[in-house]
Amino acid sequence: MTAGRTRRPGRGVSMADVARLAGVSSQTVSRVSTGHPSVVESTRRQVLAAMQQLGYRPNSAARALKRGEFRTLGVILFTLATTGNSRTVEAIAAYAASEGYAITLIPVAAPTQDGVLGAFSRLGELAVDGIIVIMEVHLLDAANLSLPPGVQVVVVDSDAGDRYPVVDTDQADGARQAVQHLLDLGHETVWHVTGPAESFASERRTQAWRRTLLEAGRTVPPVRRGDWSADSGYRAGLSLAAEPDCTAVFAANDQMALGVLRALHERGRPVPRDVSVVGFDDIPDSSSFIPPLTTVHQDFAEVGRRCVQGLLRQIRDEPAGPGTVLVPTRLVQRASTAAPRRSPG
Repeated sequence: MTAGRTRRPGRGVSMADVARLAGVSSQTVSRVSTGHPSVVESTRRQVLAAMQQLGYRPNSAARALKRGEFRTLGVILFTLATTGNSRTVEAIAAYAASEGYAITLIPVAAPTQDGVLGAFSRLGELAVDGIIVIMEVHLLDAANLSLPPGVQVVVVDSDAGDRYPVVDTDQADGARQAVQHLLDLGHETVWHVTGPAESFASERRTQAWRRTLLEAGRTVPPVRRGDWSADSGYRAGLSLAAEPDCTAVFAANDQMALGVLRALHERGRPVPRDVSVVGFDDIPDSSSFIPPLTTVHQDFAEVGRRCVQGLLRQIRDEPAGPGTVLVPTRLVQRASTAAPRRSPG
């Protein structure tokens, strides 16, 4: 770099300085600064090199004040411990980045109305353009979620579609596919390991399991309650292994299905010869279970994309009213399901 292009002491480096050194327009520098996807890779590298050479740091606060936007989306959630939440946040972050937005994550310690409102207040201080609420459980202190008026918001995994834009996996149809698959194989009925009682997803999957059995004229066995963990699935599996009429199990997630597989193995009930097992989620490891798990695939990437798209429509003043968008699921058949073994005679 020539002496004429070096940064002089006491003089701040401007966007125009970067543009001159990189040989591009100031608008291109601005787009690179915000992560806009329209900049070709070679130009982006050229601009980033000029920024580094000059010691330029984009002033995001100044840009936000000028444009009236912060290029940041807030995400409120109660836990990152579950597969659904962690993969949904990952998908939201990835698609937001592709649109030139960062995310700010605010965990809420307890699923209460006050906790949610406190998180909204905190995000207001941090200056975000809109908020995604991952609402996977019922509130402890309120019948319905109530959010501050005038806020751009999308809710994930909730029953609030009559009041806010909601995006969710089609939990009910996924459970229906799982149960129908087992019935079509010839099983008389399907036993169920459900998730936590406060979970919207668990509730919908259980309702669909029961409805599918009733519509087929089958007996509805008592549910075994789990907490999404493999340990809880193992405990439920020990109980199911002791049921001689149990030939098919639908577990509400893959981790609990893993525990069921272990329990059945330990009790001498081989899968799928004695008992067929179906999970839900299609986590990356499910194809490596022994046997590989038949499960319901959730498209978390599509959920994340729909959330960000819905929020950006509001930010851009495009029409976006209340209602629920359901992302389809699909059954992935592997080696943990088979036709029931018939008794001799």
